[in-house]
Amino acid sequence: MNVYTLLPFIVLIAVMFLMTRSAKKKQQQAANMRNEMQPGSGVRTIGGMYATVKEVTEDTVLLDAGPGVELIFAKNAIGAVLSDDEYNRIIHGIEHDLKSDSEIVPDDASSLTAADAEHKAVDFGKKDAAEETAVAEDKTLADKAETVEPAAKDDTVVNKAEAAEPTEAPKKTDGDTDAK
Repeated sequence: MNVYTLLPFIVLIAVMFLMTRSAKKKQQQAANMRNEMQPGSGVRTIGGMYATVKEVTEDTVLLDAGPGVELIFAKNAIGAVLSDDEYNRIIHGIEHDLKSDSEIVPDDASSLTAADAEHKAVDFGKKDAAEETAVAEDKTLADKAETVEPAAKDDTVVNKAEAAEPTEAPKKTDGDTDAK
C-alpha cells in the first residue's frame, strides 16, 4: 500500500479529532460557567431573557424575571452569566464608567441650533424660486410676441423660431432633467 493513498484518511481523522476537541472545550467552559452561578448574579437564557438568579439546585435554576415573577429553568438553558456592570447596563441602562467632567452630547440637534439662530443665512448664489418664475414668465411672453409675424406675399403665419437657426438650450439646474 502506498502512503499517498492513506494520506486523505489520516487528514480526515486529524480534522475530526481537532473539531471534537474544540467542541469539548466549549462544553466544559459552559458547564463551569453554569456551576459557578450564585444567587444574585444576572444571567441571559438561551432564549434571550435576562433575569437574576434567586436559587440554584442540582439541575435547575430559579430566576427572578421581575416583581413577582419567578421562573424555573434547567441549568442547560442558561446561555451566559453576566457581570454586574454588564447586567446593570443592559437591564437598567446604568453606565458606571461615565466621566462626570466630559461634555454631554444631546440626543437631538435642537440645543445646537439655538446659538446659531442669530446668524444670518448664507447666500450660495442660487436665486429664490419666486425670482426664477418671474424671469421665466417674462421670457415666455417676449418669445410669444416675436414668433408670430405676417408674411408679405400671402396671408400665412410664419414662425420665427422655425426659420432661425437652433440656439443652445438653457442649462438645466436644480435637478431638472430631460426625462419624462
